[in-house]
Amino acid sequence: MRALPTPLSEAHEVGFDYRDGDGVDFEPYSHFLDSGETADWWRAWTGNAELDGSEFRVFGQDGTGGLAAFWLVRQGEPIEEQPVVFLGSEGETGVVAQNLRAYLWLLADGVGPWEATAYPDRGPETRTDARLAEIARRWAPSDHRSAQEIIAAARDEFPGFEELIGSLCR
Repeated sequence: MRALPTPLSEAHEVGFDYRDGDGVDFEPYSHFLDSGETADWWRAWTGNAELDGSEFRVFGQDGTGGLAAFWLVRQGEPIEEQPVVFLGSEGETGVVAQNLRAYLWLLADGVGPWEATAYPDRGPETRTDARLAEIARRWAPSDHRSAQEIIAAARDEFPGFEELIGSLCR
């Protein structure tokens, strides 16, 4: 399955304003990377030829090639309920949202996957994007929180993510 969930596709269609380096550095994909592309990327990123990255569904990247993905860690749950993670080109890692609903509100608050990873505690100055906020209100009306609350909740739920990823690298 390469099709993105409809709410994510709608958010991607809006686009992201980089604002000369002061906005959201995110280049969304129109579909998930296929399993071969994911395996090639994951093996190169970790230096571990034994891995295939099948626990990730990659849906976009930042300007340096760091990837945003759903991390399929919740057995039996649909992709919309899986956490969103960022795996940076320089080895940065982070869980940025607990699920798609939270991720929509993160984007609406003007924070992308890289920004959530680079500034998890203090966060950049957020700027609400009215177009993305409308999508979040439509798909996740009862899940509205600030970007900082979303990031903190994701990190609290998955505190060992960075160490887990580090242990897979060679």
